[in-house]
Amino acid sequence: MVHEPATEKIVTRVTAVDGLTLSVETRRPAGHPSLLFAHGFGQTRGAWGGAARALAAEGFRCVTFDARGHGESQHAVDGEYHMEQFIGDLRLLAHAELHKPILVGASMGGLLGLVMAGEIDPAAFRALVLVDITPRWETKGVERILAFMQAHPDGFASYAQAAEEIARYLPHRAERKSEDQLRPLLREGDDGRLRWHWDPALLNGLVRESERYQPRLMAAAAKVRVPVLLLSGGRSDVVSRDTVDEFLQLVPHAEHVELPRATHMVAGDANDAFIREIARFVTKLASADRSDAVSA
Repeated sequence: MVHEPATEKIVTRVTAVDGLTLSVETRRPAGHPSLLFAHGFGQTRGAWGGAARALAAEGFRCVTFDARGHGESQHAVDGEYHMEQFIGDLRLLAHAELHKPILVGASMGGLLGLVMAGEIDPAAFRALVLVDITPRWETKGVERILAFMQAHPDGFASYAQAAEEIARYLPHRAERKSEDQLRPLLREGDDGRLRWHWDPALLNGLVRESERYQPRLMAAAAKVRVPVLLLSGGRSDVVSRDTVDEFLQLVPHAEHVELPRATHMVAGDANDAFIREIARFVTKLASADRSDAVSA
């Protein structure tokens, strides 16, 4: 267990229902409004680092975790990954909170939240914040992401080479990744090569079956009744005006905010605006809850 007194950070291991262990990080004690962050495919809980620190400083309890097969969480022994397993992990973490958490889900994490809130467990979350994801997405944008993920099966000779490849993939980012920033994202193999933290087997099961879930995702979205905030990137190639409009027809009570300078990597591209919008949304929900309590 790791403690960081300045931000009250605690890192623990949580055992999923099938015995696989997940690496979970919390900031601030229980009792504060809870934000449960679910990252996108191929990411780690570190994708939320800046946002979690800032929102914890504002008084929110922030829970981030590495999804199975990612980061410091355990890889599947049999190499099998399916959507239901990820939903089960998210449900476990949601019910571990003393109060219903607000899910902040990016890409894959947002889709899992939609299925939870609209189909599996409607009472699990107080609200949803979907980060640049809709039930139907632009295939070309996803194909671009997967092409990058599959481009270096033999890994990298150095952190500098990895930073160079990331810079090519994200040319709009002025700052290159440092070695310290890359260490949590890469693992050194027995051959001395650096490879991504995620299990390559994820590209077989979870990715192969993803598009066939779209009808299920759309049906689930239409049944969501909790408050929803959709944060999209104005420069995203995964979410488009068409997919946003379709989503807003399915979930007419949802609020949509576009961050014009952000790509699909919203938190990384426009972190200040991302934090500001989440704080505004959560504060509004807290005010509504207080009003309901007084009137009751």
